[in-house]
Amino acid sequence: MSEVKESLVSIEDTYISHATTSEEVLKEIGLKLLKKGLVKEKFIENILEREQNYPTGLDLSVIDPSYSNIAVPHTEGEFVNATKVIPVGLTNKVVFHNMIHPKESLEVSNLFIILNNNPEEQSQILAKIMDFINILDTEEAQALFQASTPLDLYDIIEGKL
Repeated sequence: MSEVKESLVSIEDTYISHATTSEEVLKEIGLKLLKKGLVKEKFIENILEREQNYPTGLDLSVIDPSYSNIAVPHTEGEFVNATKVIPVGLTNKVVFHNMIHPKESLEVSNLFIILNNNPEEQSQILAKIMDFINILDTEEAQALFQASTPLDLYDIIEGKL
């Protein structure tokens, strides 16, 4: 099993979105990633389709009832050119469906879009994201869920993911 790279996030690939739906935010960020060459032409189409069939919303109330929910959208490695996590803060909570209970809708305040061109690393990357959420104290978590600039968001994540 290969080791996941130490630095999965970068300030250049950290975003804040004002989108009002999950589809809008995935299209918006997908276009930015495409322009940077991090994903392939069919990425947006595939991530939207995959989200409908295999939802990625995570209910964080099981960790702490005060936490907002997150989503970890991802797609198959054939549609990406890198292994990274793309943090996205949302100024408007958007609805994703629950990964564990797909019929349940969750309002999420942050996305951690997984770009992974090595299928062996998928579970490791998801585990790193969950470990990151688990090590946050309440103050850091609230700052994460309320970050209003890419730098604010990145400062919370840097060195922890």
